[in-house]
Amino acid sequence: MDTKLLEKLAQVREEIGRVLVGQKEVVDLTLTALLAGGHVLLEGVPGLGKTLLARTLAQVFAVEYNRIQFTPDLMPADITGTNLILAGRDDFEFRPGPIFANLVLADEINRATPKTQSALLESMQEGVVTVFGQTRELPKPFFVIATQNPLEMEGTYPLPEAQLDRFLFKILVPYPSVAELRQIVLRTTGVSEYQPRPVMSGEEILAVNRLAREVPVADKVLDYALNLLAATHPDSMLAPSQVRRYVQVGASPRGIQSIILAARVAALLDGRFNVSFADVERVALPALRHRLFLNFEAQGDGVSADAVVQAILAKVGRG
Repeated sequence: MDTKLLEKLAQVREEIGRVLVGQKEVVDLTLTALLAGGHVLLEGVPGLGKTLLARTLAQVFAVEYNRIQFTPDLMPADITGTNLILAGRDDFEFRPGPIFANLVLADEINRATPKTQSALLESMQEGVVTVFGQTRELPKPFFVIATQNPLEMEGTYPLPEAQLDRFLFKILVPYPSVAELRQIVLRTTGVSEYQPRPVMSGEEILAVNRLAREVPVADKVLDYALNLLAATHPDSMLAPSQVRRYVQVGASPRGIQSIILAARVAALLDGRFNVSFADVERVALPALRHRLFLNFEAQGDGVSADAVVQAILAKVGRG
């Protein structure tokens, strides 16, 4: 195991902690997803530090960062880029959009129309952009951190199911406690604010991702994760009553891929070179909550995807 990389990961956490107050679980899950090479969807009301988290990660990882503010009038070309006619010439010049960066913040993604939201699909899945029939590679590493407001807020468009499935994690950002609010005020209303220092490079992020894929997963742990995924489907023998009653469509195979890859990274962050049952349980909720599509009865009864996943975790045994 590369101890130097693990030491740098600890320094990354420390640097982020000097900027963000609280939100330890949000930070750890976001860090886990990015080191796994996945994209993250952060959901919470405005003002909870989602944008600050993305900007801080870009600073401590020393990667190129772009922020895209999603609005109803945003067009796909505003994200991917477009071809421009050059004056006095018969050819075109491609002007890359803000998607051409290592870490892209898609801020308030659900305020844009589904057509514009879908412009990210190819980029998130393949790491490329196709404009006017020509495909261009995005820089590596490439991450999307998208933020969205709760769907109950006005002026929002639900993300398409296909796009939700591209996010490795969906993370709910809670409101800070009074003690945390006090620290936020003291840090942000003084003479100066702390500027995080670069700790890791993009190449080192890719090295962590490669190392994580070598972390072994015991058969019993893998079977446990597979049973969790199977239990999200109403027709499975493992499905609890809540799934049979409230779930319309269970998680796709990307769900198990996300769980195992994220569990491997979680083990590394704990300094271990083996995946435990606890690692799987730690990442199951953010990996599955956005991959369950509930029916109208669930909406009427006020049942959330989180409650269904918790029921699955309670029923499926470790074996």
